[in-house]
Formats: sequence, C-alpha cells, structure tokens
Amino acid sequence: MSTTDLVIGGMTCASCATRIEKKLNKLVGVSAVVNLATETARVSFPEAVTVADLIAVVEKTGYTAALPAAPQAAATAAADPLRVRLLVSLALAIPVIVLAMVPALQFPYWQWVSLALATPVAAWGAWPFHRAAAINARRGTATMDTLVSLGVSAAYLWSLYALFFGGAGHPGTRMAFEWVASGGGSHATYLEVAAGVTALILLGRHLEARARRAAGTALEALLDLGAKRATVLRGSGEVSVPVERVAVGDQFVVRPGEKIATDGVVLDGLSAVDTSMLTGEPVPAEVGPGDAVTGGCVNAGGRLVIRATRVGADTQLAQIARLVTQAQAGKAQVQRLADRVSAVFVPVVLAIAAVTLVGWLAAGQPPGAAFTAAVAVLIIACPCAMGLATPTAILVGTGRGAQLGILIKGPEVLEDTRRVDTIVLDKTGTVTTGRMTLTGVVTAAGATETELLRLAGGLESASEHPIAAAITSAARVAPGGLPAVSGFCAHPGLGVSGTVDGRTMLAGRLGWLTRDHGITIPPDLNGRAGEAEQRGQTAIFVCWGAEVRGVLLVADAIKPTSAAAIARLKRMGLTPVLLTGDNERAAREVARHAGIGEVIAGVLPADKVDVIKSLQAAGRMVAMAGDGVNDAAALAQADLGLAMGTGTDAAIEAADLTLVSGDLRAVPDAIELSRRTLRTIKGNLAWAFGYNVAAIPLAAAGLLNPMVAAAAMAFSSVFVVTNSLRLRRFTPATPKR
Repeated sequence: MSTTDLVIGGMTCASCATRIEKKLNKLVGVSAVVNLATETARVSFPEAVTVADLIAVVEKTGYTAALPAAPQAAATAAADPLRVRLLVSLALAIPVIVLAMVPALQFPYWQWVSLALATPVAAWGAWPFHRAAAINARRGTATMDTLVSLGVSAAYLWSLYALFFGGAGHPGTRMAFEWVASGGGSHATYLEVAAGVTALILLGRHLEARARRAAGTALEALLDLGAKRATVLRGSGEVSVPVERVAVGDQFVVRPGEKIATDGVVLDGLSAVDTSMLTGEPVPAEVGPGDAVTGGCVNAGGRLVIRATRVGADTQLAQIARLVTQAQAGKAQVQRLADRVSAVFVPVVLAIAAVTLVGWLAAGQPPGAAFTAAVAVLIIACPCAMGLATPTAILVGTGRGAQLGILIKGPEVLEDTRRVDTIVLDKTGTVTTGRMTLTGVVTAAGATETELLRLAGGLESASEHPIAAAITSAARVAPGGLPAVSGFCAHPGLGVSGTVDGRTMLAGRLGWLTRDHGITIPPDLNGRAGEAEQRGQTAIFVCWGAEVRGVLLVADAIKPTSAAAIARLKRMGLTPVLLTGDNERAAREVARHAGIGEVIAGVLPADKVDVIKSLQAAGRMVAMAGDGVNDAAALAQADLGLAMGTGTDAAIEAADLTLVSGDLRAVPDAIELSRRTLRTIKGNLAWAFGYNVAAIPLAAAGLLNPMVAAAAMAFSSVFVVTNSLRLRRFTPATPKR
C-alpha cells in the first residue's frame, strides 16, 4: 500500500468533502480521508491504483486535485481571486443595500440604478456558486453552492419580473426594507438580497479562508525553522552549500547565532544550544563532544564542529512536521455524525424550502412573502460550520502542540485523553533523569577498587543500559583504561555476562546471581547493598571465578520537575503508578520523593505489557509514559501512550503522544491541550447543530430577511474557525524554567 496527499480545489462545504471521500473510497483497496479545513485528501491505495487514477476520480466528481505544492504559495494563489471578487462585489452591493433600506434616498429611477449595480454582483460575483451548482446538477448532486446559487438567482429573477412586468419599475416607486418576510407584492424587488447575499457570503468565505490559513501557520512556521545553508568542511577549507546537499557523515561548522544545519553529533567545541523551537524549553542546553544535536536549533554559544547523522526527511524536524501533518489529516470520532448529517443536509434544505414556499401560498399569504421565506431557508442553512468544526480545531491544536514540543499522532487520541484515569510512569528516563552515576564502590576481600571498576567497566562497555553507561563512564577515567570484552550477553532486567582479560564475568542483580548461578553473597556486601538500596541506590554485584568480588552502587536522580508534574496529574484526576524493573526499596524511595503512592517494582521489560493489561482488566483507562525500547510494547498496549522525545525511535513510534522534551511537566500539558482541543471540537459541533436547528425554522416562519440570513450563515462558519483559533493561546500551566 502507498499513501499520498492530494490538494483538493473547489470544496466549499462539508458535503463536498463527504462526496469526494465517498467517490475515492469506492475504488478497490482505496482508503481516503478528505479534510475540508486543510483542503487536502490523505489517500492509501494499492499498486493497482495510480495517483493519476485518484486525481481523475476527484475531477470527475467536479473538483480539482493535485499533488501538494509549496503551502504558502498555494494559499496566496487561492486567496487573490477571492479577494478581488469580494472587493468588487462589496463596492457594488453596498449602494444597492443602502438604497433599499433607506426610503429617503430613493430618487426617481433608483431601482434601475440598483439593477445596474446588482447585475454584475449576481452574475460575476456569484459566478463560483452558479458554476459549482451547475456542475453538481449535471451529476445529480447538491451542495452549499446549490443553495446560494438558487437563493441569489431567485432573488434576482423575481426582481427582473417585478421591474419589467410587476410595476416596480415605475418612476417614484418606493420600497421599505423589512426584517421579516411580510412580502411586498409584485412591485417589490429583492436586488439588495441578490447583491447583499453574494457579498456577505464572499466576505464570510474570505474571512474563513484567512482564519484557516492562520490556523495552519504553526505548521508552516515549524517547516520554516530549518537552516537553509550549511558550512561544510571539505578538504582543508570550508564551503557554504545548500542544506539539501549535506550528506550523512559530512562535517559542518556552526558559528554562534547560526542554525544547526541538520541532526548530528558534536565532534569539537563547547556551546549552549537553544532548543526552544522543539521543546518549548527556553533554557539553552549545554553540549560538547559526543552530544547529539538537532537540526534547526540555534547555536547560542561557541563554535561547533558537527558530524551529520540524519539529513532530509530523516531529521527530527522533518519527522515532527510529518507527524503533525498526518494528525491534521485525520478525523475524530465526534466528526462522523457531522459527516453523516452533511451528506443529506442540502437535499433536506431544498425540500424544506419547497415546502415553505408551498405552505405559505397554501395559507393564502402573498407570493412575495412566500418567496422571501423560501429564499431565507436556502440562504440560512450552513453545513460548512459542521464540516469545519473538527478539522479546524485539530489544525490549530496540533500546530500549537508542535510549538510546545507536544506531538499528537491522530485526532482519535483526543477522545482517549478524556477517558484516562490512571497514568503509568516508567521510572528511568521519565520520572528520573535516566543518567545513572556511580556513587560508590564496595570491594570484597582480595579485590581492589581499581581492578573491580576496570574489569566491570570493560564488561559493561558493550551494553547500552543506563546503569552500564554509568559504570563504563566512571571506569574510563580510572587508571588502566577499559579492557575488551568477548562473548558478551545481556540478560534484560537481570544483568550481563562476558569474558574480560580471560575472566568469565557476571554483573547484575542479587536474585539473578543467587537463583540462576548459585553464587553465595558475603554477608557484609549484602548488608552494604541493602543499606544503599534503602537510600534509593541500585546495587550491581560483580563476580568472576564464581565469587562475588564487589558491589557497584549507582543512582538515578529524580528530575527536578517530576514532583510538580505528578502533582498536576493528580489534580487532573489521574492516579500515577510508578513502574520499574528496579528493586522495591529503590522504587519506593523514588516514588516517595516524586509523590507517587502506587509502585509496581521488579518488573522485567517483557512483563510491562502484562502490567498494563492487568490494570485495564481491573477497569482502569490507562495512559503510560516511557522512553525506552523496552517500553514500546507497553506504550502500544496502553489506552494512551506518551513517549518522551528524549527516548528511542521505537518508543516514539508506538506512542499516541510524543513529548519532544524530557520534562515530565509536558505530560499534563499534553493531556490538557488534547482535552481542550476536544472541548473546542464539541463546542463547535454544538454551535453548528444548534445554529441550524434554530435558524431554519425561523427562516421558514418568515422571521428572517434573506440578507440577514446570509449574514448569519457567513457568521456561523467564521465563528467556528475563530473559536478554534483560541487554541493558539494555549500556554502550559507550569511555566518553563
């Protein structure tokens, strides 16, 4: 299966999006989601179907389709014709409306001047509506454009009849503007309706388009953050090249104030790097040789020499943009009802308008009043608001999240955040720093501290576990250097084994050594290890020659922000649970400092999924936050998975939410942003449904002038979009340092 995005042109309401989606999904093996707010379609299709086939289907439906171009250029190109049409229509329509509303200004033959001004508006200004309605009619369908075209055409044609055949064209004829459908007989014209409705709907669509572009500015800004050029080391000199020409392995220079060209590892130099564009964290991160850096971040300190490790679409910035784009293309569960309603909305409105016309005439009301009420029904109805309710909120919410370092994988995640009541927190790297340090070395009789650390460091150097990294880091600076290891084997959650300097070695937990290898632990070492574990440290026993030679004590400090983050999670109604492979005493020490009451310790990586399942079986809705490869399966099993962005790609891929920073405070921020986005969606839908439920009966009852109905219809769509834009003001509850 392949996946592509298509830019769809010509959509004006939710029924347009629904129609295109249905047509695409009729192709064998094709799965399509059409987004009205972004004017795109995300399509998955088999090898038997080509992109050309997809474009052909969209075009046969009456719309245009193309592969994505530069977003900003496309938006500008689409906006200019609409703006010109709007300005001309407004300039011509305003005098028509004023003359109709103010009888004192109605000079002899004013109605013919109004006709001259209104004709270009009703014909050229409303041409996009007429053209779309004609295309839809040829295909036996109807959209919002059909309603507008019918309303404008009916008002204009009635006015022509009244002017030429009904006496409205006589010199000195006057007409008073009325807010309700009282009807003025055959001498009444509705040119102000034809011109005013056209101008107001064009204005509404222009404002809606501007608001939708504003909703997408967060993603556009994110895409624009990357560096444009890089200073690459070539031979004995430096060469400035476009960033697209940087390859993996290239070495490039970043001077103070410059953006880092692409993801890489620092080879030389010390500096502070501003990562706020990815993490929302304003405090620059100190970096030096061996530290990883991210493309797009700004070098705030000294000169750096960096080796490129990921370029182009593989960089973290590109992956973030891709995740945000995919999230914005999806649909939430709450949108499905709106889609079903929109699919039948226009035909129902046409039927209501016809019934209104017939009903008024049957009741003996003047034809003008019946006509006015029917046109008002056509104009007031608005499925656009229903179609925009969800995608605009998702567009703004995911864009704002990206600015804060919160990546929402898809709209369905929003509903999961509302139901979650328990959050499982992996200890290492999530609640704690994940950077273990060696805090003590205890030797047995006959062993020296230097020898113990040197051999243990050589053994652990083949492991990527944080405990192993702490031991190896300490051993590197000890006398003698690190010896090579052979036959290395990692036993997840237990320990490691291998051969160093001809010695068969084991390093790991107490239970593993005694239970699986039958090794006896000297009482004094056991006692020292127990005391350390009560203080939250982890004891690693080192053996060779079937004897314990010493204990290495390591500790992982709690992140300074963890306690505040967990307190917020509690206030949000979530129960935190600490999950770790560490021993019970060490885990409870960490939990005590972090404010966590429930601890599940001594869990092997393979058993984390079972822990999540058991909590779910107990009726809990479980979220999990983790950062390691061994967390990936549990993150996928959880009802809501949150990956710390400082962790592994496997964990990020399995999670529903990714937090680019390693700050645990981002977890409640992410849940709160998701919940607020969901509340905005529900508010939008409540408005969209409520507006139509209330407005259509008012129009059918003759309580709305068609021009007033047009203003209300335009306002409904603009309201939904501007309400969604409030999400741009979302700020984390806990200020960053």
